[in-house]
Amino acid sequence: MRILIRYFFRGLRLVLAPVMLISEKLSTPKSVERTPEEQAKVDQACQNLALYQFRTCPFCIKVRKEIARLGLNIEVRDAQLDPAHKQALLEGGGKVKVPCLRITHDDGREEWMYESDTINAWLHQQFG
Repeated sequence: MRILIRYFFRGLRLVLAPVMLISEKLSTPKSVERTPEEQAKVDQACQNLALYQFRTCPFCIKVRKEIARLGLNIEVRDAQLDPAHKQALLEGGGKVKVPCLRITHDDGREEWMYESDTINAWLHQQFG
């Protein structure tokens, strides 16, 4: 019975994954308008950020939409399909949970921020 349930949910994910990705593409908002100088400053600040995520995770989609809305160029790392990113997330953040924003501060200290609402609030505070 347990194996039947496992295969049911795997099949459900296979069916829903493309739907979620298409929905994300169709509903992603336009980014904010900035002058080239302002955008260059934002891009420089984003060099210290990396988002660890799974492609079809609804909470990751929520964060990616906020990144697009704010017009941020943040490196996106797939912790589901790339073992190196998964290992870095486990070692740095302490757990394999997504979404997770890695913030490298100017003094070299790394901060690992979990929870989509917390990440979106921080991004909005920094770049909104």
